[in-house]
Amino acid sequence: MSYRYPLATTTWSDEEFAAIGRVVESGVFSMGKEVLEFERRFADWQGSRYSVMVNSGSSANLLMVASLFYCKASEFRLERGDEVIVPAISWSTTFFPLVQYGLKLKFVDIDPFTLNMDISGLKSAITERTRCVFLVNLLGNANQFDVVRGIIQDKNIFVLEDNCESLGATYKGSRCGSFGVMGSFSTFFSHHISTMEGGLIVTDDEEFYHILLSLRAHGWTRNLPKYNNVTGVKSDDLFEESFKFVLPGYNVRPLEMSGAIGIEQIKKIDRIVAERRANAGRFVEAMYDHPDLMIQKEVGESSWFGFSLVVRPESSLTRKELVLRLGKAGFECRPIVAGNFTRNPVMQYVDSSDFGKLDNADRVTDFGVFIGNHHYDMGDAFSELSRI
Repeated sequence: MSYRYPLATTTWSDEEFAAIGRVVESGVFSMGKEVLEFERRFADWQGSRYSVMVNSGSSANLLMVASLFYCKASEFRLERGDEVIVPAISWSTTFFPLVQYGLKLKFVDIDPFTLNMDISGLKSAITERTRCVFLVNLLGNANQFDVVRGIIQDKNIFVLEDNCESLGATYKGSRCGSFGVMGSFSTFFSHHISTMEGGLIVTDDEEFYHILLSLRAHGWTRNLPKYNNVTGVKSDDLFEESFKFVLPGYNVRPLEMSGAIGIEQIKKIDRIVAERRANAGRFVEAMYDHPDLMIQKEVGESSWFGFSLVVRPESSLTRKELVLRLGKAGFECRPIVAGNFTRNPVMQYVDSSDFGKLDNADRVTDFGVFIGNHHYDMGDAFSELSRI
């Protein structure tokens, strides 16, 4: 089915295809200088000391969690059985790396208006076992980072940030993805910028940067600098260092082609976010007092990944009817991320607990959808949407 208003559209133009051609002509397809240059430019734009590109946002989350088991800094090092607080709504691969490393998940309900983790629930959910809060900026919307910091400042707890849906969002002048020890990003097709498949991690911590470089490529030393925080000092013997494995790593390297595309995409990101925010202004104006539908309340300056629509409790509208109406009006829609994740069958394999009831997450699951936002003027979309 063809939609007038699809979930996602390409942000590519001649520059991205020329970048692909440049890589093809070079004959170098595995991770190389194009990836390195994109990492440098991304870190500069983000305002972080380091960035590491990987093959997906999911892999970015995996490496972030893995690195916490190999760092020397006791304030960040995790052990199996440690408790991590997570929001009830996010994508599966926010949660799975935590599960795979033997951590205990504690699910906290979401705020029904912002769709991010409920702050009062977070405060009450913390126990002596809590070591980390994994915040997710949902659909482009920032968390209240200063409030979270106030809650954990006198505790042995740190923040990780899943910013895969929220590239370009800011909170009190700083870019989301940079409020935690590390932050993850996705450059999948449907996200703000696209490198085909891809993801990144940013951090200001040199030790984590070096651990991530090793974990990304087999756990070997080859990509580490001579003086590093994993082995100390590397031998100058390239043959000796070519297959020296020091961490139980992965192969989640990006393609050189993805790095080249990223160089072109990052040049466009400010314009892309500005246009998405302009669309959001028209969306909010058209929908803020809709009799049947609630929209997301902006925190900071959202980069508006998409537009959520949740049926009001007092409305008789069903989600099935909402989906049908949207389809007839030409809008492609999807559930809001993965809904209340604890309702999935996979939870039988997850060591977890719920803090209180997850009523707001249930409401979003049963009565919510989201539609796409784009990097261009969406025209009369919002006047049509207001009549849904």
